[in-house]
Amino acid sequence: MSQFGHFVLIRGLWREARHWGEFTTHLQQQFPGAQISTPDIPGNGMRYQETSPGTITGMTDALRQQVDPSQPVRLIALSMGGMIAIDWMTRHPKEIEAAVLINTSARPLSPFYHRLRWMAYPHVLPLIFHSAAHREADILRLTSNRYPHDTKLLESWQQWQQQNPVSPISARNQFLAAMRFSVTIQPQQPLLVVTSRADRLVDYHCSQKLAQTWKTAYVEHESAGHDLPLDEPEWLVLNVMNWFDTNS
Repeated sequence: MSQFGHFVLIRGLWREARHWGEFTTHLQQQFPGAQISTPDIPGNGMRYQETSPGTITGMTDALRQQVDPSQPVRLIALSMGGMIAIDWMTRHPKEIEAAVLINTSARPLSPFYHRLRWMAYPHVLPLIFHSAAHREADILRLTSNRYPHDTKLLESWQQWQQQNPVSPISARNQFLAAMRFSVTIQPQQPLLVVTSRADRLVDYHCSQKLAQTWKTAYVEHESAGHDLPLDEPEWLVLNVMNWFDTNS
């Protein structure tokens, strides 16, 4: 696979394009000829005034409308974004060249207490109804092992939520869609599964099970949190680049 092509980056629950942070810059540096798109699902980011679909398939369909179909897409997808990527690959296989799935999960491959670690339930469920400022502080603490108390980063996240607030109904729809998502067909495109062993939100065994079941390439980071692109963007880009090089 060449240094060119089209990367589409898909975020997870209640996140938007800006949450990719430095990862996008590092990816562009390693793939200077590539087009990189960071579309938002309805309800998040630039599309905050829309209501999020209640299903992963609905989110996939909304993202496909934002992507140029003239060349095959390489997906890089985190958490719930990985579920969207799996759905996209299986329902529209000709559109996707390859995919990198980061800290994602799916029924029936993993039990519910791995897909959302039991220790996280008391923290995650109330987030749907919290104020934007409170929600962002909790999300940062839950998803980052490197920057859990970074005041400057938190202020940015809170500012983004003030600009583009995720409504309670969109927050609920996204959460329920992720919980209900189930895999019935195995994608046939090349896949790299990436996980954080120290993820406190989703058990890394979910990624292990995905890679073992589908016999895909697999790599894990020892200390990063659930938001691996935030905690270790350079490490992640290096592994993505190496994998694409070996599959070219």
